[in-house]
Amino acid sequence: MSRRGQFQRITKSLRFRVTVGYALFFCVMLIGVGAIYRQKLAASLDAQIRDGLEQEWAAVKGYLRIENGKAIWYYDRDDPDESFIVERLRHVYIVADADGNVLTDTQGNLQISEAYQSIGRDSPAQIAAVFRSPSHWETRKNAKGVPYLIRSGTVWDENNRKQYFVAVGRSLSDNRRILEQFTWTYAGVIPLVILSGCLLGWFLAARALTPVLEVAQAANRITGSNLSLRIPTRGAGDELDYLIETFNRMIERLENSFNQIRQFSTDVSHELRTPITAIRGQLEVALFTASSVEQYREAMLNALQDVERLSQIVRALLLLSQAESGQLALQKTRLDLRRLVADVVDQFQIPCEGAHVRLVAEMPEECPVEVDRIQIERMVSNLLSNALKFTPAGGEVRVTLRNETDGVELAIEDTGCGIEPDHLPHIFDRFYRVPGRDASGPERGLGLGLSFVAWIAKVHQGSVRVESTPGKGSRFIVFLPVSVTAEVLPEPSDLAVPSGMNEL
Repeated sequence: MSRRGQFQRITKSLRFRVTVGYALFFCVMLIGVGAIYRQKLAASLDAQIRDGLEQEWAAVKGYLRIENGKAIWYYDRDDPDESFIVERLRHVYIVADADGNVLTDTQGNLQISEAYQSIGRDSPAQIAAVFRSPSHWETRKNAKGVPYLIRSGTVWDENNRKQYFVAVGRSLSDNRRILEQFTWTYAGVIPLVILSGCLLGWFLAARALTPVLEVAQAANRITGSNLSLRIPTRGAGDELDYLIETFNRMIERLENSFNQIRQFSTDVSHELRTPITAIRGQLEVALFTASSVEQYREAMLNALQDVERLSQIVRALLLLSQAESGQLALQKTRLDLRRLVADVVDQFQIPCEGAHVRLVAEMPEECPVEVDRIQIERMVSNLLSNALKFTPAGGEVRVTLRNETDGVELAIEDTGCGIEPDHLPHIFDRFYRVPGRDASGPERGLGLGLSFVAWIAKVHQGSVRVESTPGKGSRFIVFLPVSVTAEVLPEPSDLAVPSGMNEL
């Protein structure tokens, strides 16, 4: 594989996408946190310098007096602490009258610092605005672009009863430098953190996806010849274990389906081969040995019987295909289930008498339901045919129909050979036949009748269950709701297999 192909394979992998998503989230989170902290740091530095300027303004009003238009600083010049404080106050300051003229002290020194001159003197309009609002703040820059925060106000001259403009300020260069250092430091740390996060995410994604890759490799080893293979669980009880258990259950269902299909293929090949072989043999015998019309007629009659048997199998397979493709749509109508069941029971009276089996029915006067008449007739016929087939001479088949609160219950009970408990969970599976359970009659079905019964009950939003005791008989109970809100057809993979033939 070329390098480009390898790169495309890596970029399309789930591990790469998880890592990239983790890195992008981490990057956005870090940038957002950095922006928030930078804003908070800027606000904190601004609050600190404003508090400092406010304290310096209070100190200016304590040390500065204006007398007869002269600015006089009252402090002990022999005290180094007071001298330092006053010099600091006069680092960025100005004292001027209402016209913007800078005042002088008693020695004739102008009361404006070099730093303040670098940011420009205030105009009369600006000074007038300060007179109207004694507490005034603004940010100004010098020629080099260094910002200064200025706190200005007024001082009263008691002698000539006039107000004078006074302003003190501080450079914001230290604040700017701190913010720049924080920004560059954080910007330098982010790539390292993101790179570390990517490596950590790549490692964690690999560890998290390793069990998934093991499941995929195990699934790749499973074929039709080794469906018994199962993936061992990790014992962690997490989502991956749930995935493994679900996968194992799916393989188990596939194994059962494959086994049923193999059994079905064997049964169908046998059932088709027998009548075809018989037809061919009878026709060959008639062709080479028959010498009279009666011999030819007998051969043709036997061949027609085998053709009918073959036709029944083909029709059953056709119904199977229609059921799996969802083509058996229901045609529901409102009818009396009692009359429908009674008609089917009447049809089975003669076959039961011929088999010396007693057929008894217990039904209410009326039993209204909303069902597909044809499918329900087929279901009852399959159940009665199944009961008659496995009930020996002298036995009894009992049909019971009862009205329930939210539906009707149909029970068909026989006194036949019964079903072993191990086979009861599979009795409604497609193509399933109980081993060694021979019918009293000569015919042997394909194991589709009860599957069709379960399918009919399901598409009517009902249910079917069986109770059986070996050697005493079986009882099949079907529950159907009185009315169905909407027609529900199962998915093809969920369909029980229908069969229109009673002997199936």
